Amino acid sequence: MKKRLTIPTCMALGLFLTMSTIRGQDPNYSQWINAPLYYNPAYTGLNTGIRARFSYRDQWPNLPVDYQTLYFSADYGDRNLPGSGGIGLIVNRDNEGIGFIKNLSAGITISARIRITSNLICQVGIKSSIVQKWMTWSDFVFSDQLNERYGNIYSTALVPPEYTKRLFPDFGIGGLVKFISGNGALSGTAGFAVDHIFQPDESFYRLSKSPLPRKYVGHLDLVLALGRGPSSSQNPVIGFGDPLLINPGVIYQNQHGMSSLQAGMNMLKYNVYFGGYFKYSHQKQTSTSMMLLAGYRYIMAEGMSLKFMYSYDIQVSGHLQGTGGAHEISLILEFQNISTPGKNRYEECILVESSHSKVSALECSSF
Repeated sequence: MKKRLTIPTCMALGLFLTMSTIRGQDPNYSQWINAPLYYNPAYTGLNTGIRARFSYRDQWPNLPVDYQTLYFSADYGDRNLPGSGGIGLIVNRDNEGIGFIKNLSAGITISARIRITSNLICQVGIKSSIVQKWMTWSDFVFSDQLNERYGNIYSTALVPPEYTKRLFPDFGIGGLVKFISGNGALSGTAGFAVDHIFQPDESFYRLSKSPLPRKYVGHLDLVLALGRGPSSSQNPVIGFGDPLLINPGVIYQNQHGMSSLQAGMNMLKYNVYFGGYFKYSHQKQTSTSMMLLAGYRYIMAEGMSLKFMYSYDIQVSGHLQGTGGAHEISLILEFQNISTPGKNRYEECILVESSHSKVSALECSSF
């Protein structure tokens, strides 16, 4: 059965498909810190070991459209590798338009690490991917096909596109700096990235051009450890003895005149995550939303953990009220104690201990 659209939606979609130039924006994740390679390839191998991340986002569930996004990435960081950065894989799938246009991208990310001081490192990364974009023309129902009494009985006057599938390469680049304080209580990451550097053409029409606009991303997040936490003998569950970790962060994005700013924080205590972010978006209209997050970290063994996080976007103001916000789920699997044989090229950067406790190395993630 063909999917039905309202007349205003059909008219908007017809205009969308027949414009000489089509400009769109990439999908976004509210849990941006759980999809780091999607926003900046320099995150590849930032921490040692293997990390696999999966995210699912259901956008605007109250609308009769299919806005769902899937993300998977895995990266491996090893200071014995040439360049002492890492290598990664990233796959992303989403629906756009009215949900009838599909996108699938798969790419490789590579990073290199530069030592600045014993407490400060810099990483640069590149992403090289292949993107497939496709649609089924027969799924669309346009306004000139509809009869007020009998419904969809006419043929559309719109000319079908020459292509229903497009395949093209896409590239991104980014850089970041990471620091850690002398006692290990404070660490942070700040970076900048540009995606779709060469603005590949994604038009379905032979004679029209639809360059994918460049996306600019700037981000900053900190991890602050407060207190020493209860002793492990009092809390036999692994990780319960960790101090309270506070992770404030902010990310700014700009793509073809659409900008968004998202700021907030996550917190971790007793292996439980909770937090919230406020998001401000602006193009021709302004909208604001609030994201609430909760999750759990299960430590399987030393250096091995599984994290589950759920978030819900609440539309605070703007024209998107009543859409149902967005649901987002993330799973993160970490194996920290994995490396190839050889000498650690940055062994001298490790901070061993403070006045009261052992401090994680600069290479390791504290959150």
